[in-house]
Amino acid sequence: MQNANASMISCLGYRDPNAAVEWLCRAFGFQEHAVYKGEDGQVMHAELSFGNGMVMLGGNKGPLGPHMRVPSQLDGLCTQIVYIIVDDADAHYAQAKAAGAEIVTELKNEDYGGRDYSCRDPEGHIWSFGTYNPWTAPAAA
Repeated sequence: MQNANASMISCLGYRDPNAAVEWLCRAFGFQEHAVYKGEDGQVMHAELSFGNGMVMLGGNKGPLGPHMRVPSQLDGLCTQIVYIIVDDADAHYAQAKAAGAEIVTELKNEDYGGRDYSCRDPEGHIWSFGTYNPWTAPAAA
């Protein structure tokens, strides 16, 4: 069995990384692992944890800035969607919706197992949250 400890970390760019850190923690339940700010108080790099997973984020500046776009710069399209395993999809959905997340796909049971939903954060990144855990699910035949 694959080790379930995170060995991949998604990195996202935000126009307002300060607001993103606050919102992602409040709406989705992330915890600040490390937040590095510049002299102007703006987040340059943040590491947010969720269980044994993590996302990193920052402004769309720096050496990778020219290669990144936020969804609003792409007519709302995303180039990746982060899936996060949660214990209780219904409670997580309620928390995200109360924080103003735009629901993209409603909470539902999946044929392959699990219960999930997808939503957009204030800058348009799509996040999926669900109870399906591919590390523990039986492999498809």
